Amino acid sequence: RAPPRAPRDARAMASKLVAFWNSPVGPKTTHFWGPVANWGFVLAGIADSSKPPEKISGPMTAAMCVYSALFMRFAYAVQPRNWLLFACHASNETVQLNLLRKKYAS
Repeated sequence: RAPPRAPRDARAMASKLVAFWNSPVGPKTTHFWGPVANWGFVLAGIADSSKPPEKISGPMTAAMCVYSALFMRFAYAVQPRNWLLFACHASNETVQLNLLRKKYAS
């Protein structure tokens, strides 16, 4: 008697997981782990949002804005396109611009 087969959806999901695992931007590469590590900047910026404006460093926040803008461009230009890196830096750009607004609007 043949063993029961996995449902079609489970096989398709497993196939997609294997394809992602072996892809040029999968977890075996720096194209994956670099952006994952960069999400720390976003989390730190969100944590800084609760600080008073005088505790926010204007020059450092501006430098983070430039850094994220440059790396958004890099993430789009590199082949294969690294959408995870792009999303990370777009999020960081948003957070850092909000911090600059908070710093200089007060």
